[in-house]
Amino acid sequence: MKITSLQELLLEELKDLYDAEHRILKALPKMVKVASNEELKSGLELHRTQTEQQVQRLEKAFEHLKSSAKKKTCEAIKGILEEGEELMGMKMEPQVLDAALIGAAQKVEHYEIASYGTVRSWAQHLGLTEVVSLMEQTLEEEKQTDKNLTQLAESLINQEAKV
Repeated sequence: MKITSLQELLLEELKDLYDAEHRILKALPKMVKVASNEELKSGLELHRTQTEQQVQRLEKAFEHLKSSAKKKTCEAIKGILEEGEELMGMKMEPQVLDAALIGAAQKVEHYEIASYGTVRSWAQHLGLTEVVSLMEQTLEEEKQTDKNLTQLAESLINQEAKV
């Protein structure tokens, strides 16, 4: 497929994000199940709820672009999640596994922050104010999730894992 415009490029990236969010939705319950720290479990559950809303926002963005919501395999998230699966399959002390889960989750968040920032910027350049608003909302959630994970890791999880 030849991409000839910024709007076509935006659509391709939205398809990638749509696939990524669906993959994340499948992975989060597994992470919750193996996490031992209750704050971490709660944070991951909250992120699952937010991810469901983010999928809906992407669907609205597709509607604004008069396109159907389609997935394009997000190889980056697929790989990051496979790494997370490997971690969850390793024998670790529960506190160490919690630290590993936060690291894996932050890899996902950083990918999403970069991607949502990019699509928001492209939508701005195209004058797609509704899409900008939708992507900005998701971008801010992703940044907050990353911040929350960092605070949890630094204030508690990493200390427990160190022992």
